[in-house]
Parts: sequence; C-alpha cells; structure tokens
Amino acid sequence: MKGLFIVFEGIDGAGKSTQIKMLADALARRGRDVAVCRDPGGTKLGEEIRKLLLNPESKIVPAAEACLYAASRAQLAADVIRPALNQGKIVIADRFSDSTLAYQGFGRGVPVELLRGINELAAGGLKADLTVLLDLPPELVRERLGSRADRLEKEAASFFQRVRRGYLTLAGERPENYLVLDARLPAEDIHRQVLHKIEVFRGFV
Repeated sequence: MKGLFIVFEGIDGAGKSTQIKMLADALARRGRDVAVCRDPGGTKLGEEIRKLLLNPESKIVPAAEACLYAASRAQLAADVIRPALNQGKIVIADRFSDSTLAYQGFGRGVPVELLRGINELAAGGLKADLTVLLDLPPELVRERLGSRADRLEKEAASFFQRVRRGYLTLAGERPENYLVLDARLPAEDIHRQVLHKIEVFRGFV
C-alpha cells in the first residue's frame, strides 16, 4: 500500500493544528498508519532551527530565514517523511515547501523562483499529494492568536495579506492538488470536507 503525503497550509491562526489532530485521529480509527510532523521541526536539527526562527528576539534577514527553513525541511524530508511514505503511511505535515513561497516569497519579497530552487534542493523533489489550505482573512490573526504570538505571528496585517495572496496564487497553479477551505467555518465542517476529499483522492481510505 503506497503512502500519501498531506500538508496543511494557511496563515497563522487558521486552525491547522486542530484539523491535523482531527484528521490523524479519524484515519487511525479507520486502521490507517499515520505519521504527523511539523515544518520547521520534526527532527533534532529542525526543532533547534524552529526555536531560533520563532523566537521574538531573533533578528533574521529574509534570505537567512528562507535558508533556515530549507535546512529544517531537508532534514525532515530525509529522516521522517520519505521513510514513512516508503512504509505506506499517510504523512500529515503542518506546513511544507509552499509555506516558504508564501511567507518568504510573497510575504518578504524574496524572489519566488529562487525559492522554488531552494525548495527543490531541500525537499529533493518531494511534493504534497494533497495540500489543504485553510484560508483566513488576515484581520482575524490577532483575534485568534491574542498575546501568544511568536516572531512571525507578530507581523503586521499587511504582511499576512501578502502571504494570503501568495497561498491563493499557489492554489491556483495546482488546483488538482489543493483543497481551499474557509477557516472561519466550524471545525467539524472543515474536518468533514477534508475527510471527504481524502476518501475520493486517488482511492485512499
């Protein structure tokens, strides 16, 4: 049985963590072997990079930021994602390559084509079979995160507007591999739509 790589994307506060847990639990109840990971993170190196990237005290220029995300992703792909897929598992990731294009590309202004090359190097050509984009209006970010925001989450609304536009642009480039959902919907409604998509996606579940 071949594996399936599912990635949840969206601006901060969109509810990715909630949906990932709901999906992992639902698939496990159906007897599927599920692996959950996060990007950045998921490995010893990745977790150290994550701390640095999200620390509000870190001063990181956009180019360095993009390279740090790529380093974490390279380790994650090699140590966690590819081995799990080779074992036939369903891998669910909290962010992957498209987050770099949206945040560092559309958000920070790093050339997107340059970032595509960096992503290719880091992930070794690995791409999500299905990307679930939880689309959230940027003005709701502060409302949802409150005072617990990290370095990226503290960015201005204009930054998140650019990131959101980036995500929607990426979804338009690969509509067959994207499921775009309104993050303002009740969590159960979103979960049902995600599960239905997976049920019909390439004959899985």
